[in-house]
Amino acid sequence: MSSMESLAQLEVLCEKLYNSRDSAERAHAESTLKCFSENSDYISQCQYILDNASTPYALMLASTSLVKQVSDRSLSLQLRLDIRNYVMNYLAARGPKLQNFVTISLIQLACRITKFGWFDDDRFREIFKEATDFLALASQDHYLIGLKILNFLVMEMNQANSAMPLTLHRKIATSFKDQFLLQIFQISLTSLHQLKSEVPDELRRVPISLALRCLSFDFVGSPVDESSEEFGTVQLPASWRPLLQDPSTVQIFFDYYKVNDTSISKEALESLVRLASVRRSLFVEDPARSQFLSHLMSGTREILQTGQGLADHGNYHEFCRLLGRFKVNYQLSELLNVEFYGEWLGLVAEFTTKSLLSWQWASNSVYYLLSLWSRLVTSVPYLKGDTPSLLDETVPKITEGFITSRINSVQASFADNSPDPDNPLENAESLQDQLESLPYLCRFKYESCSLFIINIMEPLLQAYTARSRLPASGDAAELSVIEGQIAWMVHIIAAILKIRQTVGCSQDSQELFDAELAARVLQLINITDTGVHAQRYQEISKQRLDRAILIFVQNFRRSYVGDQAMHASKLYARLSELLGLTDHLVLLNVIVGKIATNLKCYAECEDVIDHTLSLFLELASGYMTGKLLLKLESTKFIIANHSRENFPFLEEYRCVRSRTNFYYILGCLVFMEDGPVKFRSFMEPLLQVAVKLEASADAAFRTDVVKYAFTGLMRDLRGIAMATNSRRTYGLLFDWLYPSRMPLLLRAISLLTDEPEVTTPLLKFMSEFVLNKAQRLTFDSSSPNGILLFREISKLIVAYGSRILLLPNGTNIYRSKYKGIWISLTVLSRALCGNYVNFGVFELYGDRALADALDISLKMTLSIPLSDILTFKKNVYTWHMQQFGHQKLDQNCGANALSKAYYGYMEVLFNNHITINSVLNLDTSTFVHIVTSLESGLKGLDTGISTQCASAIDSLAAFYFNNITAGDNPPSPAALNLARHIGELPSLFPQILKSLFEIIIFEDAGNQWSLSRPILSLIMISEQMFSDLRAQILASQPIDQQQRLSQCFDKLMTDVTRSLEPKNRDRFTQNLTTFRHDFRAK
Repeated sequence: MSSMESLAQLEVLCEKLYNSRDSAERAHAESTLKCFSENSDYISQCQYILDNASTPYALMLASTSLVKQVSDRSLSLQLRLDIRNYVMNYLAARGPKLQNFVTISLIQLACRITKFGWFDDDRFREIFKEATDFLALASQDHYLIGLKILNFLVMEMNQANSAMPLTLHRKIATSFKDQFLLQIFQISLTSLHQLKSEVPDELRRVPISLALRCLSFDFVGSPVDESSEEFGTVQLPASWRPLLQDPSTVQIFFDYYKVNDTSISKEALESLVRLASVRRSLFVEDPARSQFLSHLMSGTREILQTGQGLADHGNYHEFCRLLGRFKVNYQLSELLNVEFYGEWLGLVAEFTTKSLLSWQWASNSVYYLLSLWSRLVTSVPYLKGDTPSLLDETVPKITEGFITSRINSVQASFADNSPDPDNPLENAESLQDQLESLPYLCRFKYESCSLFIINIMEPLLQAYTARSRLPASGDAAELSVIEGQIAWMVHIIAAILKIRQTVGCSQDSQELFDAELAARVLQLINITDTGVHAQRYQEISKQRLDRAILIFVQNFRRSYVGDQAMHASKLYARLSELLGLTDHLVLLNVIVGKIATNLKCYAECEDVIDHTLSLFLELASGYMTGKLLLKLESTKFIIANHSRENFPFLEEYRCVRSRTNFYYILGCLVFMEDGPVKFRSFMEPLLQVAVKLEASADAAFRTDVVKYAFTGLMRDLRGIAMATNSRRTYGLLFDWLYPSRMPLLLRAISLLTDEPEVTTPLLKFMSEFVLNKAQRLTFDSSSPNGILLFREISKLIVAYGSRILLLPNGTNIYRSKYKGIWISLTVLSRALCGNYVNFGVFELYGDRALADALDISLKMTLSIPLSDILTFKKNVYTWHMQQFGHQKLDQNCGANALSKAYYGYMEVLFNNHITINSVLNLDTSTFVHIVTSLESGLKGLDTGISTQCASAIDSLAAFYFNNITAGDNPPSPAALNLARHIGELPSLFPQILKSLFEIIIFEDAGNQWSLSRPILSLIMISEQMFSDLRAQILASQPIDQQQRLSQCFDKLMTDVTRSLEPKNRDRFTQNLTTFRHDFRAK
């Protein structure tokens, strides 16, 4: 150990690495010791440490370092076999004396080596026999190590590894499953039976965990959503059938559930959940399936009778999941055929009712119980025979129990005076889970259920109405409870109206009950905005209630108002009797009235504003409902009076992003009708704002009032631009904006470059304005508007870019610079590929607009380090979380907006403007930097970015081939520059070709077609380059594989000519697909 003075010194460093609380000390130790995991020369040193170290932390270092080394997949076969044999012998000799965490790390090392060498040598597969040898030893410690080896082997084989292609992982997992998994599961069952008697709980945990891992194996190669508890059907192979038909297999897990250790009982239940999810076809004969089902039901019946273990929350949750699986995998008729079905159903009903009463403790588990009952009732219409399902008696009680528990939950939460951040009324996801199954239960016995709901709603509405007439709100807590209870009832009614099910009664009668329930909520709409309630928009309980009303209106509208709605005469006849609402047009007027009221009164509650605008957008987006909206006086009022005086939320900074949505909706409505006069009238308030801004002095632009007015104008215009989806509507906005308003934009971006809260809305508006979606930017053949528009874009980009580059980097460089730069690049990219400008005109007439825009945009891109372009996603996300929290997270944070804008711009640049842009005129080091960034983008995880980079590289290589390699005419200045760059760095193209082949061969790229394009272009440039790469790849492969792989390369160029014609490209792509498949075959 030449780098260490002694083993003792290394042990001290390891102690600091794992135990020190000083971060600097830990970082120093990590930096000093990382050589053990990064340099294969240190593998022998790791063995020395394992043989001689006295502290467990030094042993841990050696073990984890070896895990990283073998994961690199670059070690020789013999070395890997030597490490494997050493580790297994080490575990046999010293395993019982080691600390548990060291033992586990060494086992992980053995399992990792086994997986990575699975197809390289059959000796790696001997780990199964060696593990069973551990089980045969008399020592209990060795028995435990043997079970742990099998446990971690199953886990390793089932878990994808980033260092291994997914297809290879699946091949290895399938081979392991076919060869060993059933035997390992049998070993786990045998161990469970052997250890059933009095043994330490620690010894029992390992076999139950091993059995669960076997049942959780990915049998069909489908990726599992780790964030979800749902896993579908367990696709056990047919060879497992005898084990599952043996009654002792299910019974052993019920026996282990009775163990006092909750971790054991919980894993026993998890195993039973998977057994209950086994595919139906595994049982060839119905009696076998019925016997298996009966055994499961018998075990759960005993648990329901005794209640054993259900006081533990983990057990309780898993037991609810187990009950929920019965109807997922079995038909109601099969449940009915079980002898004790009636007793079992009664016990489950009683258990469900008790769970509903314990809503605070069981809120996350009740979902599975309600899901079971909803699936049961939806199966009733398909039930054959005379055997009663007994659901008529139990389901109404459960439905009433659920509704009552929701009402009581409001009272209890306010009584405890403890605000709950997980309150379903504030958590849309939790609310969805709780209400997902309820509608099916309610509609099963809809008449009695609707009467029950009405009997609860009526007293609440009466109390709420009475409170509205009082001179003051009185007891605020009591009123908040009433609003919370009404909000729950509205959510329940909304959930019922969301589905259109006809189980249990006729369509006409269902419409009548829908009308009865809807009438109570529609009546509530008038009450919420009258009297005392009209002064309580700041109260959280009032906001929850209005959100519930909005959700109800959305669901009701989808069923009974609009394009896809059913114009039900029975429903509107009953609503006419109850409320005087004769048809959907009258009802729509009520809805729009509520929308207008919310937009007027909720100036500071962004959540309610967003919900309201979402509903308004749904109405405006429908063809029929949009036309109907224009007939309503309330809609005409909003369109004619969309000023901040009428809608104060437009003044609120916290609602500033809602402005764009608001004006997008208004724009959609205005553009539904032809007429420039109506458009100009609608734009009048915005025109007044623009005129005032234009009259402001330069110094005034720095004041908050002017900045807020300007950013508001930009957000409003962006919304209107989003609504222009045709040549006609875009022309209206273009004529309003150009040329009179454009100087204002240029002035603002010039004066306030250092104010991102101003420049960002401006640039985002321009990004939308220049986007040629639906071919809306189509001007007359004699119109210069396309060229004029690009000249204005160029002015803005040059003004912004020339100034932003001079500004110092702030503490938050993304906010101060990068965000504006990526939006600028997006603006320019959309303009360059919009197909509404003939760019040759600029050079022909000596206009610098294009050249200046390209020049400044390249300077902006080069000002950002490549590392930031590739890795800024995390920084953007962190900044938004700090500024706004989760709810305000910008949509672009989900993807790396900076990378997308940069590579999107590069694609446009190389595809459309390689001959006239300044990329090829750059110095060689800068040109290489840009091309290298494209190669880095190829290797990224984002398929979209990889495709853009492939397209750009293909354009560059094709330009080289057509103009230099195969060019007949004298080369152009651009071609000469490219030849000079490649001449100064001849390894550039070979390196890119190598990267492309590595991606194709060793990775599971989803864009193989796109990657094939630049590969052919690069091969056409130089056959020698391709031959050298071929030799290099073959030399890196095992000797016994080289002849076969050489034939793969020969077939790759079959029938491929030396051209880049489309047919030739397609032929090469087909060959490349075959090449990839054959090359990767073992």
